[in-house]
Amino acid sequence: MVRVFVLYESQPDPERYEQHVALSRELVPGVTMRHGRVLGGMPDPDAAYYFEYEFPDRDAWKAAEDWLMAAWQDAQGLGVPFRAYFAEIA
Repeated sequence: MVRVFVLYESQPDPERYEQHVALSRELVPGVTMRHGRVLGGMPDPDAAYYFEYEFPDRDAWKAAEDWLMAAWQDAQGLGVPFRAYFAEIA
């Protein structure tokens, strides 16, 4: 399994963020998506909001590369600094 997860420094504007989520669903069909507020962190939380895509394997993740780039470009328009990570889950 591969997870692409994004940590936002602050919570995006809810209305604009819903547009981004809808676009992400459209761009990356059939993928599992989750998102929500970060409740805390250690030693100090450095993120306020979390988003993830879950792919069944590396092939599915690689097949979605172009769609993920389009979603990433849209996320830049949210006006909130973020970092994206890619993890292979055993």
